[in-house]
Amino acid sequence: MDSVEVFKALSNKTRLQILSWLKDPETHFPAQEQMSLDCHGVCVGQIQIKCGLSQSTVSEYLSLLQRTGLVTATRVGQWTYYKRNEEGIKLLEQFIQNEI
Repeated sequence: MDSVEVFKALSNKTRLQILSWLKDPETHFPAQEQMSLDCHGVCVGQIQIKCGLSQSTVSEYLSLLQRTGLVTATRVGQWTYYKRNEEGIKLLEQFIQNEI
């Protein structure tokens, strides 16, 4: 884990909000046809609608969160679904407890 990159990713209010929404996707996003929010994650289009930002901006935010290990992506056909990477979140928690 590159701690500097992780903290850069977390330094944006919208990216923090996305992580918060993905913690409990059933509360924050509508049900998706044929895809489980828990299993596959949330479609990037639903995240984009909730953020109210352009699709390219949201995709860049999600890509950064993925590169830092805070979310995972699953590609199904033409759609990409994102969910929190709880292992990555735990590593961040351990880093904060042990190093800061």
